Amino acid sequence: QVKLVESGGGLVQAGGSLKLSCTASGYTYAMGWFRQAAGKEREFVAAISWTGGTIVYGDSVKGRFTISGGYNDYTRYLQMDSLKPEDTAVYYCAASERYFGGREGEYDYWGQGTQVTVSP
Repeated sequence: QVKLVESGGGLVQAGGSLKLSCTASGYTYAMGWFRQAAGKEREFVAAISWTGGTIVYGDSVKGRFTISGGYNDYTRYLQMDSLKPEDTAVYYCAASERYFGGREGEYDYWGQGTQVTVSP
């Protein structure tokens, strides 16, 4: 059983930046970030392999968000720049024991979520 602890959410104005962190209690094959806005389905944001060598982003965040971390560092980061009001959501860290990618159902462990609010 892997536990995930997230931090870094908050309130920011449009155009600003925030950095989220997710620390795992042990090794996982890949880690990812998802988000869920009020009244909407959960959306894939980004994923990173354990070594950090393979990364993929959701279309809505490409060019603005950066996922990082790898190897012996059990913490993964999501740097969010040029934030927009539509980025407002609860952001969840997730970890998979054998899958890399954007399919929510393939992730085995989930963090508690952290709120990100972007004001106009």
